[in-house]
Amino acid sequence: MSVAHHATPPRRAPMAADHAADAVDRLADEPVDHRFKALPPDAQGLTVGELASARRDLFTGGFTTPVLALSAESLEHNLALLETYAERHGLAFAPHGKTSMSPQLFARQLERGAWGITAAVPHQVRVYRAYGISRIFLANEVVDAAALRWIAGELDADPGFRLVVYVDSVRGVELMDEALRGVSRPLDVVVELGAGDGARTGVRTEAGCAAVADAVAAAESLRLVGVAGYEGEVPRADGDSVRAWLRRLVALAAAFDAEGRFADTGEIVVSAGGSAWFDAVADVFATIPALSAPVLKLLRSGAYVSHDDGHYRHLTPFNRVPAEGSLQPAFRLWAQVVSRPSPEQAFLNAGKRDAAYDLDLPEAQAVRDARTGAVRPADGITVTGLSDQHAWVRTDAGAELEVGDWVGMGLSHPCTSFDKWQLIPVVEQDGTVTDFIRTFF
Repeated sequence: MSVAHHATPPRRAPMAADHAADAVDRLADEPVDHRFKALPPDAQGLTVGELASARRDLFTGGFTTPVLALSAESLEHNLALLETYAERHGLAFAPHGKTSMSPQLFARQLERGAWGITAAVPHQVRVYRAYGISRIFLANEVVDAAALRWIAGELDADPGFRLVVYVDSVRGVELMDEALRGVSRPLDVVVELGAGDGARTGVRTEAGCAAVADAVAAAESLRLVGVAGYEGEVPRADGDSVRAWLRRLVALAAAFDAEGRFADTGEIVVSAGGSAWFDAVADVFATIPALSAPVLKLLRSGAYVSHDDGHYRHLTPFNRVPAEGSLQPAFRLWAQVVSRPSPEQAFLNAGKRDAAYDLDLPEAQAVRDARTGAVRPADGITVTGLSDQHAWVRTDAGAELEVGDWVGMGLSHPCTSFDKWQLIPVVEQDGTVTDFIRTFF
């Protein structure tokens, strides 16, 4: 083995090329029209940038309900917090872009030191490339020949483009090599270690990982650069079981290195990290021994951007380590009371087409009085179900709620909040809309 190297500090991703930065800027030139929910009807004919510059009020500026709002202050807070967290723990950061699929947010994450952006499927990689992302970690297996041929074209056309992809089977490696044959430079791959029996993708045993690595070594179009996985799939996950799996991942990297499997790479990638256990990732990755090349310790948490008022609020590692700081829920969905058929029941004009509901129902948090404009806590008001375009609301005795009132709801699971809105107002605490976030799902 060659002389040992200790891990190098995370490297910031290069800024997008001028044309790619221009592509992000050009999002402001899109016309305001019927494609985008909740935008003011009287803004038809303006561009998105012109509407943002008008700094309209979310409640009195002509926006229609339901309308999803992203807090400007909480967004900035969350972006800053994970930047400093990664730096503090010596981690490189490739936030999972599937959460938002927003080039504007990708740009802000890269500006805050992200190494690159993580994708889940080739379509997402295409979106990232259209907006100049030069480093992408594809945390999934790819055996689609058409997608692989497109990837080959990207590698050939841009020497500065780096893509790292999961592999977890000998057959998958064969399919990749067949589709990529003739590529000008090999595609970087990492062997995915499965999180246990009954978990999602990934090789279940270390012996199986070695067999996949052998197949990669025999494939001219692929280059093994590391190991990776997703600790969130550990069955019945808790701190001990997650850390035990992460130690297996680290040991696999060390074993592969001792066997000379990374001889063709100048940097060894070890990657994990969703949004529920990144404290465990930081703890265990700190124990990675010196290997034959510098180690890129790559964290991939993505839900932190908006955080949430349900699933991740309970699971965030910052609950376990308060000294590290705290994330802030950044989404609030505003809908209006359109029916009050009984003292115990009300209906809002937001439903499954507008609100995340795969993990938890929306949480009523605030009521804006239609008569006075005053905002009060949503005491005694509970969302009990969602239809396609209605939220079912139960009201306790004495709860104040009238037809026409606006109800602000916190949402669970940001991954299925962003995907329902193609253009999301960014709103300051006083209600001023300062920007719009474009998404591509």
